[in-house]
Amino acid sequence: MKYKFSESLKKNCDFQYVYKNGKSYANKYLVMYILENHGDRNRLGISVSKKVGNSVARHRVTRLVRESYRLHENIFNSGLDIVVIARNSASRITYAETESALLHLAKLHHILIGVDTDEVIKK
Repeated sequence: MKYKFSESLKKNCDFQYVYKNGKSYANKYLVMYILENHGDRNRLGISVSKKVGNSVARHRVTRLVRESYRLHENIFNSGLDIVVIARNSASRITYAETESALLHLAKLHHILIGVDTDEVIKK
Protein backbone atom coordinates (compact mmCIF):
# COMPACT_ATOMS: atom_id res chain seq x y z
CA MET A 1 0.00 0.00 0.00
CA LYS A 2 1.81 3.09 -1.19
CA TYR A 3 0.70 6.69 -1.05
CA LYS A 4 1.53 8.94 -3.96
CA PHE A 5 1.77 12.25 -2.10
CA SER A 6 1.86 11.15 1.53
CA GLU A 7 3.59 8.99 4.08
CA SER A 8 2.54 7.35 7.34
CA LEU A 9 2.74 8.90 10.78
CA LYS A 10 4.22 6.18 13.00
CA LYS A 11 5.93 7.49 16.12
CA ASN A 12 3.95 7.96 19.33
CA CYS A 13 5.65 11.32 19.95
CA ASP A 14 4.41 12.55 16.54
CA PHE A 15 0.84 11.51 17.40
CA GLN A 16 1.09 13.23 20.80
CA TYR A 17 2.43 16.42 19.21
CA VAL A 18 -0.50 16.55 16.76
CA TYR A 19 -3.01 15.90 19.59
CA LYS A 20 -1.50 18.66 21.71
CA ASN A 21 -1.03 21.33 19.03
CA GLY A 22 -3.49 20.40 16.28
CA LYS A 23 -7.07 21.39 15.62
CA SER A 24 -9.77 18.73 15.71
CA TYR A 25 -13.25 18.13 14.33
CA ALA A 26 -15.40 15.07 14.83
CA ASN A 27 -18.46 13.39 13.37
CA LYS A 28 -20.37 10.20 14.13
CA TYR A 29 -17.58 7.80 13.09
CA LEU A 30 -14.26 9.66 13.09
CA VAL A 31 -12.24 12.38 14.80
CA MET A 32 -9.63 14.22 12.71
CA TYR A 33 -6.70 16.26 14.02
CA ILE A 34 -4.80 18.52 11.62
CA LEU A 35 -1.46 20.25 12.12
CA GLU A 36 0.84 21.88 9.56
CA ASN A 37 4.18 20.07 9.30
CA HIS A 38 6.00 22.66 7.14
CA GLY A 39 6.98 19.98 4.64
CA ASP A 40 5.76 19.23 1.15
CA ARG A 41 4.06 15.93 1.99
CA ASN A 42 1.15 14.92 4.15
CA ARG A 43 1.64 12.41 6.94
CA LEU A 44 -1.39 10.28 7.82
CA GLY A 45 -1.79 8.53 11.16
CA ILE A 46 -4.73 6.27 11.97
CA SER A 47 -5.66 5.31 15.52
CA VAL A 48 -8.26 2.64 16.31
CA SER A 49 -8.68 1.78 19.98
CA LYS A 50 -9.52 -1.61 21.42
CA LYS A 51 -12.95 -0.22 22.32
CA VAL A 52 -13.84 -0.40 18.62
CA GLY A 53 -13.63 -4.20 18.57
CA ASN A 54 -11.31 -7.15 18.17
CA SER A 55 -8.18 -6.98 16.02
CA VAL A 56 -10.07 -8.02 12.88
CA ALA A 57 -12.57 -5.17 13.30
CA ARG A 58 -9.84 -2.65 14.14
CA HIS A 59 -7.71 -3.58 11.12
CA ARG A 60 -10.78 -3.42 8.88
CA VAL A 61 -11.53 0.14 10.02
CA THR A 62 -7.87 1.07 9.54
CA ARG A 63 -7.88 -0.32 5.99
CA LEU A 64 -11.13 1.51 5.13
CA VAL A 65 -9.79 4.86 6.36
CA ARG A 66 -6.42 4.38 4.64
CA GLU A 67 -8.05 3.43 1.32
CA SER A 68 -10.52 6.33 1.51
CA TYR A 69 -7.62 8.71 2.03
CA ARG A 70 -5.46 7.08 -0.66
CA LEU A 71 -8.13 7.42 -3.34
CA HIS A 72 -8.68 11.10 -2.52
CA GLU A 73 -5.20 12.21 -1.44
CA ASN A 74 -4.81 14.29 -4.62
CA ILE A 75 -7.53 16.71 -3.39
CA PHE A 76 -5.99 17.24 0.07
CA ASN A 77 -3.71 20.24 0.73
CA SER A 78 -0.08 19.26 1.25
CA GLY A 79 2.21 19.89 4.22
CA LEU A 80 -0.15 18.52 6.86
CA ASP A 81 0.00 15.97 9.66
CA ILE A 82 -3.39 14.27 9.71
CA VAL A 83 -4.43 11.96 12.55
CA VAL A 84 -7.71 10.09 12.16
CA ILE A 85 -9.21 8.42 15.23
CA ALA A 86 -12.00 5.89 14.81
CA ARG A 87 -14.87 6.13 17.27
CA ASN A 88 -16.66 3.11 18.74
CA SER A 89 -19.51 3.48 16.22
CA ALA A 90 -17.01 2.84 13.37
CA SER A 91 -16.90 -0.91 14.08
CA ARG A 92 -19.70 -1.69 11.62
CA ILE A 93 -19.04 1.11 9.14
CA THR A 94 -19.19 0.57 5.36
CA TYR A 95 -16.65 1.88 2.88
CA ALA A 96 -19.07 4.55 1.59
CA GLU A 97 -19.73 5.78 5.13
CA THR A 98 -15.99 5.88 5.85
CA GLU A 99 -15.29 7.86 2.70
CA SER A 100 -18.13 10.27 3.43
CA ALA A 101 -17.04 10.78 7.06
CA LEU A 102 -13.40 11.39 6.07
CA LEU A 103 -14.30 13.92 3.36
CA HIS A 104 -16.79 15.62 5.68
CA LEU A 105 -14.07 16.20 8.27
CA ALA A 106 -11.62 17.38 5.61
CA LYS A 107 -14.23 19.87 4.43
CA LEU A 108 -14.72 21.15 8.00
CA HIS A 109 -10.94 21.65 8.30
CA HIS A 110 -10.86 23.45 4.90
CA ILE A 111 -8.01 21.23 3.67
CA LEU A 112 -9.46 20.21 0.31
CA ILE A 113 -8.10 21.81 -2.85
CA GLY A 114 -10.82 23.61 -4.82
CA VAL A 115 -13.06 20.58 -5.27
CA ASP A 116 -16.80 20.45 -4.78
CA THR A 117 -16.87 17.83 -2.02
CA ASP A 118 -20.61 17.23 -2.43
CA GLU A 119 -19.86 15.83 -5.89
CA VAL A 120 -16.99 13.70 -4.60
CA ILE A 121 -19.14 12.23 -1.81
CA LYS A 122 -21.98 11.32 -4.22
CA LYS A 123 -19.69 9.25 -6.48
